[in-house]
Amino acid sequence: MEIRAEDVKALREKTGAGMMDCKKALGEASGDFARAEKILKELGLAAAAKRGGRATNEGRVFSKVGSGRAAVVELSCETDFVSRNADFVKLGDEIAASIAGGKAPDAPELAEKVTGLIATIKENMALKRAQALEFGASSLVVDYVHGDGRIAVLVKVSADKPDALKNEAVKNFAFNCALHIAAFNPLFLSEKDASPEYMKEQEEIFTKQAENLGKPAGVLQGIVKGKIKKHLSEVCFLDQPFVKDDKKPVKQVLAETGKAAGAELTIDQYIYYRVGEELR
Repeated sequence: MEIRAEDVKALREKTGAGMMDCKKALGEASGDFARAEKILKELGLAAAAKRGGRATNEGRVFSKVGSGRAAVVELSCETDFVSRNADFVKLGDEIAASIAGGKAPDAPELAEKVTGLIATIKENMALKRAQALEFGASSLVVDYVHGDGRIAVLVKVSADKPDALKNEAVKNFAFNCALHIAAFNPLFLSEKDASPEYMKEQEEIFTKQAENLGKPAGVLQGIVKGKIKKHLSEVCFLDQPFVKDDKKPVKQVLAETGKAAGAELTIDQYIYYRVGEELR
């Protein structure tokens, strides 16, 4: 079958593999994009998968932490110039504040505000997505916006003793967690958050890679287990080397911070938004 140049280009952009490798993989997969991506992974030619896809449009992300509720918003537009427009930025801030204040992310009046600005700026734009994160007295939510509104992160940290959340070291740790997530965009909070389907696919990929090494069948299982363990340490937030101390995983710094504050801390949830990422 004919392999289209645009498909090869798209596969190369998504996986980081070479152009000829992408073309060959698409041929083997009879043009099936997902199957071709898996073939490249099995051959060890694809870059590590990220939660976010490649950028598809312009815009800006916004965040706001209110009283018991936080919000993150992506407002999209056609050009980078408009993403820096003062009215555009003001609208994004207002929408994030409205949602943090209790408004539903899909409230019609929020979309109407965007429509009103379109009439003024004369460029198409949309409230691409928005999310709210609830928290109570035993939790702390911090936000971080990076790169002139290109990335936004919310992180929720809880404590069995709420007073510990007033501790400056705990607050700093929570903020550094947001920095870490913005920098590394982990796929999962922890190993238990990886779906059975994801784990099955990784096992198939690493088994194929091990077979390609020509190792005896008796050692394949150990190789696969080692590869899966290493992979999870790279994509699970709690297992990644902490951004401020890469000699320790996040979960160790979490435990040490809690112990110093006299409480047990947990990281319950995080939300990561990047401008233009493909929604899955």
